[in-house]
Amino acid sequence: MMFEWRPAEVADIEFARQLTCSNMLPYYLRHDLLWQDEAFDLAWVIRQNLIIHRGDQALGFVSLSRDARALYIRELQIDKAFHGQGAGTWAIGQALGMVALERRPALRLTVFKDNPARQLYERMGLRVVGEDECFLRMQRDVAA
Repeated sequence: MMFEWRPAEVADIEFARQLTCSNMLPYYLRHDLLWQDEAFDLAWVIRQNLIIHRGDQALGFVSLSRDARALYIRELQIDKAFHGQGAGTWAIGQALGMVALERRPALRLTVFKDNPARQLYERMGLRVVGEDECFLRMQRDVAA
């Protein structure tokens, strides 16, 4: 069965927060950053959030924002039980389709330097365009 996504509902924030904390806490600890539920919740309210599912099973979510320069993937979280099944690749493909449809110049995201998801992003054509102490900024330009 193929993947799909649907707009997140109010009740989905708990699923998304717990999934993000579970997936990202090891990176936060390694990089001496503080996880804050409140910060997640505040960001959730101002972004477009989509639940990735297969049938009735929620596998993860993507959180998006936009400006004139790009569509930004702010979060792409897949439950560990579903890693390696193509959901992340599918979601990035969907986001690239949105970039083209909305005629935005680029798709952008930020990833921890030591997160293996970087390999997926590179496979999908994103390249490193900047970095700081623990993050890489990645981008894929879309031809006009």
